[in-house]
Amino acid sequence: MLAIEEIKNINPAALSALTVLTGDDAGQFELLKEQFLRQLHFDPADLNVAVFDMKEADYQAVELDLVSLPFFADEKIIILDRFADLTTAKKRCLTDEELKSFEDYLENPVATTKLVIFAPGKLDSKRRLVKLLKRDGQIFEASEPKEQELRRYFSQQAQEQGLHFAPTAFDQLLIKSGFHFSDISKNLAFLKGYKESGQIEPADIEEAIPKTLQDNIFDLTQLILQQKIDAARSLVRDLTLQGEDEIKLMAIMLGQFRIFTQVKILWENGRAESQIVTDLSDYLGRKVNPYQVKFALRDAQKLSLTFLKKTLACLIETDYQIKSGLYDKDYLFDLALLKIATGRV
Repeated sequence: MLAIEEIKNINPAALSALTVLTGDDAGQFELLKEQFLRQLHFDPADLNVAVFDMKEADYQAVELDLVSLPFFADEKIIILDRFADLTTAKKRCLTDEELKSFEDYLENPVATTKLVIFAPGKLDSKRRLVKLLKRDGQIFEASEPKEQELRRYFSQQAQEQGLHFAPTAFDQLLIKSGFHFSDISKNLAFLKGYKESGQIEPADIEEAIPKTLQDNIFDLTQLILQQKIDAARSLVRDLTLQGEDEIKLMAIMLGQFRIFTQVKILWENGRAESQIVTDLSDYLGRKVNPYQVKFALRDAQKLSLTFLKKTLACLIETDYQIKSGLYDKDYLFDLALLKIATGRV
C-alpha cells in the first residue's frame, strides 16, 4: 500500500506521539505531506501547533518547545520540517551535540507533546536517531511505487472522480507522465478539468495534457529516425519560436541517444532489463527510472550500435561547433538532424 493511502485514517485525535513522513519519491512525498496537514486541519495561527524549519531553526528553541507544556489544550503538536539529519543527504541541520540532545529527548519524550517529522529523502538506517524513530514512531515512507501500485492507485482515483479510460488511454496517461507519481496526479487533474466525467479517449490525453520539452524532443527524435525531415524542422521551428534554444534542444536529444547507446551495449552484453536499471543507476550515481530504460530499450533494439555511436559523435561535434561560433547554430543543428536522418553521420 502506498504511504499516501496509509495516512487516510490520520486525524488530530488519532495522531501518534511520534510520526515521521519520509521517502525518496519527491513528488509523492510532497503530496503526502500536503494531505497529512489537511487531515490534521493544520492552521498556522493555531497556538497548539508549532512548526520549525530545521534548516533554519535554532535547536535550543526547538528543544524548549518540545519540553514545555501546552497552554491552551491538553496536548500540542510540534512539526520539524526538512529534517535532513535523518536521511542519507550529506547536509546536516544539527551539530553532534544537538543530535545527542535530541536522541535523549526521544528516549524520554514529554507525554503532552506530539512530534511530527518531515524528512524528505531516504532514511539513513545506520544512524542511532533513525533506529529510535523506527522503534518508537509511526513511519510513512513515500518510496518509489511499483507499476502495479501506480495503476491501482490512480485507477481508483480516476473512478472516484468519475473518469473512465478507454482501452490504451490509461497506459498513455502513465507513459505521458513518465510513470512519475506527481506528474500522473497533475495530469489527472488536467483531464478532470478538460472532461469532468465520462470516458477518456487517447485523443483527450493529447488534447488536455500539455506537452513537456522532453515530450517534444522525444517526438523530434522519432521524426528524425523515421526520416520525416520536414516535420522535424517544423517542430524545431515551433520550439525555437517558443523561446527554446538549439543548444538546449540538442543537449536533451544527446541525452536520449546516450541512454539508447547505454542500454544497447548492456543488452548486447547479456544484461536483463532489471539489471540494466541497476547498472545504469550505479554508473550514473542516481536512481534511473526503470520505465525510461524500458522504452529506451524498445527503441534502441531497432538501431545498430554503430549508428548510435556515430550519432553521439555527430551531436557532440555539432555542440562544439555551435559553442565555437563556427556557423549559425540553427544551420548547424539542422545539418546535424539531416545527417542523422539520412544515416550520413
